[in-house]
Formats: sequence, C-alpha cells, structure tokens
Amino acid sequence: MGTRLKVLSVFKKLHRTRLDVFREDERALTAARLKINEEFKNNKNETSEENIEKMIKMGSDVETVLREAVLQVEHVAENKLLLRPRESLLLENVPYCDEPRKKS
Repeated sequence: MGTRLKVLSVFKKLHRTRLDVFREDERALTAARLKINEEFKNNKNETSEENIEKMIKMGSDVETVLREAVLQVEHVAENKLLLRPRESLLLENVPYCDEPRKKS
C-alpha cells in the first residue's frame, strides 16, 4: 500500500473511531475532529518517509488507545455518574477459581 493511502487510511480510521467512542457527546466529537484535522494539516508537507512512517504508527496507536481504553461517563446528578461502555469493551464476567476445573 502506498504511503498516501496509508495516511488516508489512518485518517479515516481515527475519525470512525472518534464517532464511535464519543457518540452522543457533541463537545468531545468536535474537539477530537479538530485535533485530528489539525495534526494532519500541520504535517501535510512532510516528505521524509521515515517520519511519515513514524506518524502513521503513532496515529494507529492513538486509534487503538481510543478504541480500547476510553470510556464515556456522564454526570447525572450531584456525586453520581453514569458509565456508558461500548459493546466492544464489555467482557464476559467469569468468576475466578483457584482450583483448575475437572474435565468430565
């Protein structure tokens, strides 16, 4: 894949992730959109292949962190928060067991 296509792919992936992670939070959606666009605009004249590859890697890493580590929390009352995890963050809740299970 050409460098230009890789850059566009990371750009689109960041925006798709932003839409998913900050769903229903207009302020966060706008701030993330502006930051993504600003970073890509600031580096659009970069010509060093090595630096471009580093920036592509950083963009991919940022997208992964957003997708896997960011949670939405909403203030619903004084001293009360509402956690809205995405489906992809929910794990099956399996109780811990010290002894291995016996095979039947």
